[in-house]
Amino acid sequence: MSDSAQQAKAQKKAYDEACKRVLSERGIMAHILKACTEEFKDCDLQDIAQRYIQGEPSISRIAVEPEAISPRIESEQTEDKSGAEGTVYYDIRFHAVAPIDGKRIQLIINLEAQNDFNPGYPLLKRAVYYCGRMISSQYGTVFVKSHYEKIQKVYSIWICMNMEENTMSHIHLTKEDLIGSYEWKGNLDLLNIIMIGLAKELPEHDETYELHRLLGALLSRELTIDEKLDIIGNEYDIPLEENFRKDMSTMCNLSQGVKEEGIAIGRREGLEEGRREGHAELITKMYKNGLSIEQIASATDKTVEEVRAIIEGKEKSQEA
Repeated sequence: MSDSAQQAKAQKKAYDEACKRVLSERGIMAHILKACTEEFKDCDLQDIAQRYIQGEPSISRIAVEPEAISPRIESEQTEDKSGAEGTVYYDIRFHAVAPIDGKRIQLIINLEAQNDFNPGYPLLKRAVYYCGRMISSQYGTVFVKSHYEKIQKVYSIWICMNMEENTMSHIHLTKEDLIGSYEWKGNLDLLNIIMIGLAKELPEHDETYELHRLLGALLSRELTIDEKLDIIGNEYDIPLEENFRKDMSTMCNLSQGVKEEGIAIGRREGLEEGRREGHAELITKMYKNGLSIEQIASATDKTVEEVRAIIEGKEKSQEA
């Protein structure tokens, strides 16, 4: 890997970490919980931030022991270890206490902050897997032996950027009676996945898109830091403390660097594509002027197979 590629990779990683730190602020998390979860939809935002979110969040951290609980929200490790199942890393992981019954809930916030929100596999499958791991990892820490009644409810919340429209979906277990009807004891709401899609354009501030506008402004690579802070502070009344401002500044600076590197890569790829097209045109012209494939290969420092492939490709494109 070249030095520029390594630098771009390091810059992207630093930007992702800055995004996670900003998202893990209590004021931001309170808005996410109120909009995405049944337990907190009727709660006051200040109560969610100060009373119900527990301890400090774990942000891409690795705990030494699976059962260890690290003292920004007190939380479980961001790495799930299982000898047979391998290791899973979480972006942000924390606990909250349900306001009605006081039961503990585990939550994971997963950020897919990329132009292509399809990473080569269905994100929903990964979200299901994460929920499964959050539940199975409770064995030995939340419950032992056959005390499955103690299993805690889990949420996996995904924020996907640069989509065509603003969306939010709740994926969860449902019961369908195929023959007869029987009320099985247990909880269908143990496993919850929330998929949030952020459109490229920032929506107006209204009840429907309140969370989308907040997250869209927060993660935008187009808005300046002052524009972001104005929306976050004035429209959402989130305290703009010094550490939060620093994290926002870091994220914005890194975002600009990632954006500029992306433009530079696009230009380089465009130039390279232009050179390839130029070579193809030249080779096709030489062939039409009567030069053999072997002569063209010798003149252009390409193999006979490469020249033949270029000529055949051009002929097929013209036929189409």
